[in-house]
Amino acid sequence: MIYADNAATTKMSRTAINAMLPYMEEIWGNPSSLYGAGQKAAEALQSARERIAACIDAAAEEIYFTSGGSEADNQAVLSAARFGERTGKKHIISSAFEHHAVLHTLDRLRREGFEIELLTVHENGMIYPEQVEQAIREDTCLVTVMYANNEIGSVMPVSKIGAICRAHKVPFHTDAVQAAGHLPIHVREENIDLLSLSAHKFHGPKGAGVLYVRRGIPLTNLIEGGAQERGRRGGTENVPAIMGMAAALEEACADMEGSREKLLRLRDRLIDGLSRIPHAVLNGDRVSRLPGNVNFCFEGIEGESLLLLLDDRGICASSGSACTSGSLDPSHVLLAIGRPHEVAHGSLRLSLSADNTEEEVEEILRAVPEVVDYLRNMSPLWKDKVNGRKEFVI
Repeated sequence: MIYADNAATTKMSRTAINAMLPYMEEIWGNPSSLYGAGQKAAEALQSARERIAACIDAAAEEIYFTSGGSEADNQAVLSAARFGERTGKKHIISSAFEHHAVLHTLDRLRREGFEIELLTVHENGMIYPEQVEQAIREDTCLVTVMYANNEIGSVMPVSKIGAICRAHKVPFHTDAVQAAGHLPIHVREENIDLLSLSAHKFHGPKGAGVLYVRRGIPLTNLIEGGAQERGRRGGTENVPAIMGMAAALEEACADMEGSREKLLRLRDRLIDGLSRIPHAVLNGDRVSRLPGNVNFCFEGIEGESLLLLLDDRGICASSGSACTSGSLDPSHVLLAIGRPHEVAHGSLRLSLSADNTEEEVEEILRAVPEVVDYLRNMSPLWKDKVNGRKEFVI
């Protein structure tokens, strides 16, 4: 099997698994308990908090553990909105290609009377700082722009956006789920007030995430019921998963440069090879993109058929976000960058990790053109395009 869907989830590393085992077999106490077994678990949680904070240049008390990126996104956006509402500010700036954890939360706030302004995404999959600055108003209570897009891999100029927000005294949240462990993050230098990350995107366990909250930013609780996480998230902490997350993030950050060099080589080989397929287009910026992300649209095919035939050949890939894989609608990300519906339906996302090899990339480059050609030859619409009865779109 060739696994090329690391943006959906990554295989847990042996380091993460080994870090979790003692907290399932030996130190399994409740970290809120006062006796020794519980306090050992509490000490482990504090250690994980400090280690994760160090990876993103934060303070330990600014780290809150969550069930993953979606919960962290929800709490960040709702917290800023509630504080803004109390001060008479109900204008929120975001982008049209955010993860649905952000977009659906914004939809909820719109129904509650907030004004949501979604910035236009450029064709190369970028949001530029001047767009944010032009959109900020006196009543803006939040800017939320993702660090790197989960489908097309484009990396935003987060530091510049953060500087603009700080100058205007507007809280800035970034969904860094795809970036954490793959790109260097420095929340202080980048003027980030709130940041979300998820362990299973950097070889940690599923069901564990982090919300970074800069000191002084007020939080609204999503989950009531206990004094855990300094009273901001009720529920006993998942100590094994948190310890695995800390170990995985440390390992990813330590290996980042070496992994990046390898991934860039594999990624660019894939992009160069797939670009040779007629009527294919790369989605996302060619340079400012995640090191392991490749996303293409192929005219004249359906992405679902492409994925199933690649699966028959032992290649695991996707057409976009795993969170919307059950939907028949084209990707909102591809529509946001201006791809027509017809083209957006024929998308392929390949997301690599350092575990992938050059031999696997070459096999993908053999398989994808053959499958695309096979599907096109079956399509009456494609025959009309080839015969000139219909125009090509790309």
